[in-house]
Amino acid sequence: MHEKTRRAVLGTGIAAAGSGLLAACGSPGPHPRATGHNGMESNTMGAPARAGAPAEDDPPDYVSPHGPEVAATEQRRGPGPVRTFRLTATATTLDIGARKVASWAYEDQVPGQEIRVTAGDTIALTLANNLPQPTTLHWHGIRLRNDMDGVPGVTQRPVRTGATFDYRFTAYYPGTYWVHPHSGVQLDRGLYAPLIVEDPKEPLKYDKEWVVVLDDWLDGVGGRTPDTELERLGGHAGDVTYPYYLVNGRSPESPQVFRAKRGDRIRIRLINAGGDTAFRVALGGHRMTVTHTDGYPVVPAKTDALLLGMGERYDVLVTVKDGVFPLAVLAEGKGRSAMAVLRTRGKSPVKFPRPKELDGELLTADRLKAAEDVRLTPKEPDRIIRMRLTGSMRRWNWAINGRPYDPTQRYPVRAGERVRITFVNGTDMWHPMHLHGHTFGLPDGGPRKDTTILRPHHKVNVDLDADNPGLWMVHCHNVYHSESGMMTILGYQK
Repeated sequence: MHEKTRRAVLGTGIAAAGSGLLAACGSPGPHPRATGHNGMESNTMGAPARAGAPAEDDPPDYVSPHGPEVAATEQRRGPGPVRTFRLTATATTLDIGARKVASWAYEDQVPGQEIRVTAGDTIALTLANNLPQPTTLHWHGIRLRNDMDGVPGVTQRPVRTGATFDYRFTAYYPGTYWVHPHSGVQLDRGLYAPLIVEDPKEPLKYDKEWVVVLDDWLDGVGGRTPDTELERLGGHAGDVTYPYYLVNGRSPESPQVFRAKRGDRIRIRLINAGGDTAFRVALGGHRMTVTHTDGYPVVPAKTDALLLGMGERYDVLVTVKDGVFPLAVLAEGKGRSAMAVLRTRGKSPVKFPRPKELDGELLTADRLKAAEDVRLTPKEPDRIIRMRLTGSMRRWNWAINGRPYDPTQRYPVRAGERVRITFVNGTDMWHPMHLHGHTFGLPDGGPRKDTTILRPHHKVNVDLDADNPGLWMVHCHNVYHSESGMMTILGYQK
């Protein structure tokens, strides 16, 4: 994924002062029956369980991740050609451009090697754990069989040091996805990789494709690690500050350079793999046409800039002009930036000015409409689940409905229901809320997504069809919020 060019291109001119749309983490019809739960305090992302089994105290009246209902749903998807992969998670030294850092990564690189298949293929991936901690692999955004979802203590036992785990499932739905651990705060190291599922009937026409992964970085800098950061936050509260922001693993001192010809039509797949940062993205001198979000097509929309919360993905098309341009990535509300470079000719300048597109029209998911062929059929919900996001930076007591995560608790649903989740943000912070194993529709024909931004003291209703049985996580994709308690489980009742 990385080009070998190491030209010292500084992006310091990009990050001008500005508060940003989102502060930096410091900042219906009829009423069917509502469902809720009680919880007990837990500060882990999943307790250990039996090998190949969910949590030992898993209630028997819910569908097991290893149950016949899960197997039957996978069988209906049908097996396809088998594509084999291997990821080795290991402690390593990474060159991020500005410096070398000690971290953890897949195959000694960040991002990890791209996983690319065609819709309908069977993915067979072996995860080898050479880390000093147990780990798992979560397939973010893709609707897959529940026992392959990679949540320790819920869908599988953690993969211990020196062990391997074989993931195998049909990648039925095309789109832009990614993989990362679901163990503690490991996500905020170098453990992530893009997952691209190509559409065999791809309707878009383009000359080239770029995969662009955005990240915030603190691991290995000044003795910091995500684990020590979480401990600091829990004891003293405060915010997460990052010394570096990266595009495809490179700081702006030595960015990746994309090459193209004038007139080329480029598809850019954008993935926010950050632990605590939303990113505003613009390509200097160009407007972008948004075609997909979170893997699903939308009615095409033109914009100058995009806002991506953690876990969100967008696909855009651009027609390349002649010259050298920054792909500018601003850490929203934090006043810092990252970048890559698009070049058709000549050399890159030492410094780019802030592109005017960053301050132009800004598109967020609530302004998009789902493409007609993937739009949810209008229907009154069979069940409404209310999830109030609670907690504060001062007390660092993040939770859902006032209850921190407990892997034995469930919000019940039944197969075949139309379910409405009402997210109510009762905090002064913003939260990107992510649902595993499903996509939901935003209101009024809005886009199909698996991650949606909740601004402070706002409410969002999302609708989904309960068509993928098992036990599925719902959580904030700020890894420090989720690991501190802001997550729960949607469980299919037998």
